[in-house]
Amino acid sequence: MSASNKVTSRDITVLGIRSSFLQASFNYERMQSCGFTWAMCPILEKIYGDDKKQLAGAMVDNMEFINTHPNLVGFLMGLMISLEEGGATREAVKGLKLALFGPIAGIGDAIFWFTILPIVAGISCSFASQGSILGPIIFFTVYLAIWILRIVWTHLGYRLGTKSIDIITENSDTIANSATILGITVIGALIATYVSVTLLPVITVDGGIEVAVQTEFFDRIFPNLIPMCITLLCFYLLKKKVSPIVLIVGIIVLSILGAWIGLV
Repeated sequence: MSASNKVTSRDITVLGIRSSFLQASFNYERMQSCGFTWAMCPILEKIYGDDKKQLAGAMVDNMEFINTHPNLVGFLMGLMISLEEGGATREAVKGLKLALFGPIAGIGDAIFWFTILPIVAGISCSFASQGSILGPIIFFTVYLAIWILRIVWTHLGYRLGTKSIDIITENSDTIANSATILGITVIGALIATYVSVTLLPVITVDGGIEVAVQTEFFDRIFPNLIPMCITLLCFYLLKKKVSPIVLIVGIIVLSILGAWIGLV
């Protein structure tokens, strides 16, 4: 591989920004390939110049199926550009893309969708529910930071080049599993905080003592038992391929009926 040194730091920064449009032309045949190719085009044109055959080959390869994580795709793009610039074969670049977009998707899902954003959303909702403007500010700030990090990942992928391949493939499962465990733990805590069901009936026992079903019975035996049961039921139904829309409508209907008969 012989480096052509045509790609500048500014080019990589622009590539990171353009990666934001990864899913702008999403389709179910090629998934993110159109946005992926569009983001890569300016640098590919700079690398290959008047060599239309090489440029066409790179674009054709990029138009093949890809479905990876939007926030980390810049890392893969930077890595591929380092190979393109270094004169790697089409088979090597294509094989790299096919080998890494899956592990990168798994790591990104575990870190962003299952860990960072649920935690930040929970904290932001706590502030917002109390009428504090900190809620939306915190969420927007974190999301902006995640977006800016696209540029960092893209530069990192370009600098590391092929050295990063073994690191990703060897540690992707560990990173993804660790982040998933943390995310599930946090989401479990959020269930107790944000899923609220209060039973209104009051039972009269010996001596005319009135006992509230919720506060004096369920909460003393097992606090947040009902929210947990409802959440687990919804999760079970989702696993059974019940539509989330059906579950949402069902919960709304049951809530209205429960309020009407004085149950909740």
